[in-house]
Amino acid sequence: MMHIITLQVKSDFSLNQIHQHLPSKSFAGTCGFRGTRRGAPFVAQTAARNAIQIVVDQGMQRAKVMIKGTGLGRDAALRAIRRSRILLSFIRNVTPMPHNGCRPPKKRRV
Repeated sequence: MMHIITLQVKSDFSLNQIHQHLPSKSFAGTCGFRGTRRGAPFVAQTAARNAIQIVVDQGMQRAKVMIKGTGLGRDAALRAIRRSRILLSFIRNVTPMPHNGCRPPKKRRV
């Protein structure tokens, strides 16, 4: 199971096996990118390639993908996964959506 979190400021990747064993994880910061560059699509692609390379060497062949967030690296990360030798069972969007949110504060009377 691949968990991809792409936000406006960073990209995170973690790959779990069935029993929550974490064989690989990769973050934008661990790939050597700092500051505002961590939210770029190229950084997400690089982090995805690094995480996938580790599990492919261990023998992983199939994966399920869960994507969370609305960052710029979303499409770039999916392209990097499709180029790898891993077969995808499904791709699911698990971005949290507010149903109506919290009640706003009452209007100010002056």
